[in-house]
Amino acid sequence: MGNIFLEWEFKDAPKSILIAWKNFLVFGLDYFSLPILLRTFFSPWKKYSYSYGGIFEIWKNIETLVFNAMSRIIGAIIRFVFIILGIVFEILIAVSGVLVFLGWLVLPFLLIFGLIYGIKLVSN
Repeated sequence: MGNIFLEWEFKDAPKSILIAWKNFLVFGLDYFSLPILLRTFFSPWKKYSYSYGGIFEIWKNIETLVFNAMSRIIGAIIRFVFIILGIVFEILIAVSGVLVFLGWLVLPFLLIFGLIYGIKLVSN
């Protein structure tokens, strides 16, 4: 019976923890769409853009240029914010995963140490 517990504690459960950790990391990439946001960083915001007028419509062309530039700047700012949020989320998940994994492996030894230390305190 002890061997089954040890196999579960130190083999099966850590595998499951690593799989869950990987799934959380992949979820963060998909949820924040980090690859897509990086690929379309300077695209216009919500694809809002005007087409340019004829060669002699100078003011319309200037207006279109300014609007399209502003749309790209707004898109880059908003994408930048979401990229930062996604990276922060991924870092938090990575750190949390390391803590959970190491905690899972160390906790049984801390429990045994605590029991031995408690028995020593009571017996003195």
